[in-house]
Amino acid sequence: MRTILSLLAIAVLVVAGLMYFGIINIDQTQQAVVQAPKFQADVAKVTLGTENKTVAVPTISVEKPANSQAPAAN
Repeated sequence: MRTILSLLAIAVLVVAGLMYFGIINIDQTQQAVVQAPKFQADVAKVTLGTENKTVAVPTISVEKPANSQAPAAN
């Protein structure tokens, strides 16, 4: 029981924090009379995009030595 109340309290604090920073905005759009009230929630919009860029990359060249024979094993 204590765990459920702790989780509920944490959830309430998270929602309150999101509302404080303006990430979530909850407005009541219809008065509560006989039926349940109607709510509308506006949440933050996140956009993601890509772009093409030219990046200079270093080149590597390998030169073999003139004597490419392996030394003889004794």
